[in-house]
Amino acid sequence: MNPRKPTAALLIIGNEILSGRTQDANLNFIAKKLLAIGIPLKEARVVPDTEADIVNALDALRERYTYVFTTGGIGPTHDDITIDAVAAAFDVPVVEASEARSLLASHFGEKNLTAARLRMAHVPSGASLILNPVSGAPGVKMGNVFVLAGVPEIMQGMMDGIVSSLRHGPALHSLTVSGFIAESVIAEELRALAARYPKVDIGSYPWMREKKFGTALVARGTDKALVRQAADELVELIKSKGVEAILTEA
Repeated sequence: MNPRKPTAALLIIGNEILSGRTQDANLNFIAKKLLAIGIPLKEARVVPDTEADIVNALDALRERYTYVFTTGGIGPTHDDITIDAVAAAFDVPVVEASEARSLLASHFGEKNLTAARLRMAHVPSGASLILNPVSGAPGVKMGNVFVLAGVPEIMQGMMDGIVSSLRHGPALHSLTVSGFIAESVIAEELRALAARYPKVDIGSYPWMREKKFGTALVARGTDKALVRQAADELVELIKSKGVEAILTEA
């Protein structure tokens, strides 16, 4: 792990994601939020609400990446076990945080703090809180692990509050070249072009529109001039096949 270039991973937790009952809406937001501050999301995993699976994934990811974000499993019900799993991964007990209890009391009212709601005041010992501007119940930060809610609106509020505390990486520049052309038509030339630009990440993404195949070629890197040079060559590659090429910033 290069200490000068921060990286991140996302651990999505929940049986409902794996069963297909709930569609994950968080990965895209987190990836874009981090990329905007120069932190590429390098890996994403989905695990069930099983402590051993969560612990094993956390142990692997937090050693490999600068930051690890988790979503899901921090609510008031019996299957919300993320806090317990994070505590187990760091080998610390779970404790009730007085600050978290105060936040919940402010949101729900002291007399409405049921045992279930007080579960959301439990944190791994030594963790700090991530404020929740939407529903009161906080997330937690433990080491390089940020434990966020699974509900998209709540997760987004938490992310907005923590991005300024993250170590930003070098600004990333991205250009997209699109055209109504199948990947297979340009595959060989594209491979050679990418080899000439080892410092630019060049990706190929097929799509279909109006019953015709198309491809979006994305050039991304920290050297703005080099990214533009690569994108210009991608434009010429598509045009050489007699197809109109559209260059956009994205």
